[in-house]
Amino acid sequence: MTTLRLGLTIGELAKRTGVKVQTIRYYETIDLLPVPDRTEGNQRRYDENAADTLRFIRHARDLGFEIGQIRDLLSLATHPEQPCADADTIARHHLKQVEQRITVLQSLRSELKRMVRQCSGGRVATCRVIESLADHAHCQSEHRR
Repeated sequence: MTTLRLGLTIGELAKRTGVKVQTIRYYETIDLLPVPDRTEGNQRRYDENAADTLRFIRHARDLGFEIGQIRDLLSLATHPEQPCADADTIARHHLKQVEQRITVLQSLRSELKRMVRQCSGGRVATCRVIESLADHAHCQSEHRR
């Protein structure tokens, strides 16, 4: 298959990894994904390592890791002989952030349920949902800042 010998085009890479072309270009500009070789016609050509890296990035993004964390994890992945303590630290920190967001979301859900439960279905002038949103001082959730 000539695609493998010549490398993947950005469109082929996007299809193979499920990452949009614009996102691939963005990852290149922020040095998260190495800039590929180009053909004489200035067309990007990616190898299988780029596809593997992009799959790694996509999976990490799907798990909610931030770009900086992914950059650090990719750097660690290039040194397989090292202990994984740093990767573990990054994952534990991310887990703590996720758990905090879950707590806030549960609080938001409770407040929204309360607002909906108190709505009488009358007119906007007496709507409890509108009233609750307008009177943020009585907010019962942790999203207050």
